[in-house]
Amino acid sequence: MIIENSEIILSVRDLTAEVEGNQILKGVNLEVRAGEIHAIMGPNGSGKSTFSKVLAGHPAYEVTGGEVIFKGQNLLEMEPEERARSGVFLAFQYPLEIPGVTNLDFLRVAYNSKRKANGLEELEPFDFEDLVYERLDVVKMDPSFLNRSVNEGFSGGEKKRNEILQMALLEPTLAILDETDSGLDIDALKIVANGVNQLTRPDNAVVMITHYQRLLNYIIPDYVHVMARGKILTSGGKELALELESRGYDWILDQYAETVGV
Repeated sequence: MIIENSEIILSVRDLTAEVEGNQILKGVNLEVRAGEIHAIMGPNGSGKSTFSKVLAGHPAYEVTGGEVIFKGQNLLEMEPEERARSGVFLAFQYPLEIPGVTNLDFLRVAYNSKRKANGLEELEPFDFEDLVYERLDVVKMDPSFLNRSVNEGFSGGEKKRNEILQMALLEPTLAILDETDSGLDIDALKIVANGVNQLTRPDNAVVMITHYQRLLNYIIPDYVHVMARGKILTSGGKELALELESRGYDWILDQYAETVGV
């Protein structure tokens, strides 16, 4: 949903980054405004997941140039936990299992940590349980999952739904979804997509990373960006994703090879 004159939530300029000495991002530029949904597509190894991890502050990735401004602040100067508390949320492509920590405890600590950082009182356990039971309906999760260890023994679809449950509780300003659709059957995909749609508001934004057009049948993007070899090569509307579905990526790479040095 494009809103004229809306606030710029994320501004990325000439971002470069490397991991273990290998340069992955080679000058990424992106602007995301409040109320917008952006989809980033591209072939394997193009830098999409690296981009998401750099935004979240993953310590394995070293930023070597450029700037990232989030709500007027220099995101790159913030620790990962500061980014999360200020409203940056990353839904992982491969959510980790945390044996011995119940989902309910994990969600309560995360939720109260953000409230405390924003000068609000922490919710008591009973009040939080009322809230989390309400949010369970967003992703159609059985309450029994709250008493299980985080993601332990969860199916792929259950793990992804659990990520969206976290998003529903934390209410981020910027949600980055790293291949949330991977490994989902059609029913789970619809549930996850419906959850994301319910959580999209005029004052927040979503950046989705995906290989496949099918996710965009359920979460309609305002913009589609094609990333390859560490850069965003071109951008368009949903029709660009449809063209990629039918033609693949080679034509994009050929078209922009000389002009952007890929």
